[in-house]
Amino acid sequence: MNNTEVVVIGAGQAGLAGAYHLRRSGFEPDRDFVVLDHSPGPGGAWQFRWPSLTYGKVHGMHALPGMELTGADPARPSAEVIAGYFADYERTFDLKVRRPVEVKAVREGDGGRLLVETSAGVWSTRALINATGTWDRPFWPRYPGQETFRGRQLHTAQYPGPEEFAGLRVVVVGGGASGTQHLLEIAPYAASTTWVTRRPPVFREGPFGEDAGRAAVALVEERVRQGLPPKSVVSVTGLPLNDAIRQGLADGVLDRQPMFDRITPDGVEWADGRRVEADVILWATGFRAAIDHLAPLKLREPGGGIRIEGTRAVADARIHLVGYGPSASTIGANRAGRAAVRDIRRLLAKEQPVAA
Repeated sequence: MNNTEVVVIGAGQAGLAGAYHLRRSGFEPDRDFVVLDHSPGPGGAWQFRWPSLTYGKVHGMHALPGMELTGADPARPSAEVIAGYFADYERTFDLKVRRPVEVKAVREGDGGRLLVETSAGVWSTRALINATGTWDRPFWPRYPGQETFRGRQLHTAQYPGPEEFAGLRVVVVGGGASGTQHLLEIAPYAASTTWVTRRPPVFREGPFGEDAGRAAVALVEERVRQGLPPKSVVSVTGLPLNDAIRQGLADGVLDRQPMFDRITPDGVEWADGRRVEADVILWATGFRAAIDHLAPLKLREPGGGIRIEGTRAVADARIHLVGYGPSASTIGANRAGRAAVRDIRRLLAKEQPVAA
């Protein structure tokens, strides 16, 4: 049994931000807090991004607290750039991230403590920062006939880059940023592309100011306050109408079709009888929060989400979810890490035994 004050689960943007603020507040890594990460190396989910997603294509990547990312080559893959930056960050602040460590479950322990069961043993802790993100829970919708499809089905999480689709007929499902990026990349290589979404995509004209950003975050925040599963911030902001998107619309690559009704062995089909033959169905259908390890604590509300105020789970003040819901953006994760540590310090100070 390992005893500590705070366990941080996950070493992506949110986890590192939390660890930084813990250290800055006087907590010592590997003594007062421990950071557990299941990935093979630094970089969070970024290390798994496809090679064609270069750093120059990444929008909204905000620096970690206390250390800027400077001089990055926009032509290099974002996985390399950001993994290198995270590795430097962990070394600079000596955060002593333990990896690969798989967190299996978080349970109630004795004396008001939590037990974090992992592949590397059990930690007993007084507070928890959960920063596990969404990458490990790709969302695969189910449609009639899906199991009969003779081609290849893959999710954004498995996207290898556009070259693998050369000469193939590709159906891309999903109206978010990933779906449009995939289409624009694949179209020059593929024999054909078809874009289908459940709802018509919303394209956003003009600059996205602070007021609009705050309004978007507030919409996501209201969902988690009600205990509903969070939506991404991007889902309420719309897609930026940049030059690449405009060209894709003009070329007909971004010619959106309504969602098909069934999948056939050779493609997809609508209720009116229209068919599209396909070799590949690429599901750019997003991700869900990776929080199954918290199930023993029974934090989920009837709506399916965890109700939080700020970053704190309403049902358990020891649990903070950073990078969940409104703090899922990179700048949001930084702010949430600071807020979570501030609340945890108050909680631990209140619980300190009074000297005789």
